[in-house]
Amino acid sequence: MALAEAGARGRLLRWPCVLLFGDSITEYSFQENGWGAYLAERLVRKCDVVNRGISGYNTRWAKLILPRLITERTSADSIVAVTIFFGANDSALKELNPKQHVPLEEYAANLKSMVQYLKSVDITADRIILITPPPLQESAWEKACLAKGDKLNRCNATTGQYAQACVQVARECGTDVLDLWTLMQKNQDFSSYLSDGLHLSSKGNSFLAAQLWSRLGNKLSALPSLLPYWRDVDHMNPEASLL
Repeated sequence: MALAEAGARGRLLRWPCVLLFGDSITEYSFQENGWGAYLAERLVRKCDVVNRGISGYNTRWAKLILPRLITERTSADSIVAVTIFFGANDSALKELNPKQHVPLEEYAANLKSMVQYLKSVDITADRIILITPPPLQESAWEKACLAKGDKLNRCNATTGQYAQACVQVARECGTDVLDLWTLMQKNQDFSSYLSDGLHLSSKGNSFLAAQLWSRLGNKLSALPSLLPYWRDVDHMNPEASLL
């Protein structure tokens, strides 16, 4: 059978999608042992895990990008989950990092705006997970800043305020939320979750992956595998199994 004829006979294969939207902690999530890679491995042949992490970005910029990533035409049928993971840059101290800083009230409003946009294109609240920024280990991050000739430009108490705002937005919008800032600090030595005081270490990636999977696993594991197991393909008449 010619390929063109096979394509005409068969239905277009569409993989459902989990969209990861965030800053560098999302962008780096496909590195070795990353939390995004963990999800992708467990969902292979069930859905695609799409990384839309953009290093250095804040919610002020993210809300402008989101409608260019997801439209009504592509959303409702194909997107089974969206994570929104911002705050590590928004919470930078204004006087030391004005380019990335976003005031607390605007941060909350931007998160709410993104959730409302997703709902407007028929992505329901049960498919949206907000993730708070992780805690900041100040001494380690100060060392990273000094290495670049900068001063310490974030503090954990301020990051905590942004995490609380994220939790509140989720409560108001009816979405799930992963309060990473609080959960990680239940371990007194939370620095082991961080590679440089801000970004996740291998242990931090594993922690986040496990927390996310506990929220997504039951729902997404139930998705059917796409295309039959190879032993179930009729080798005498593969078209009957595959088209």
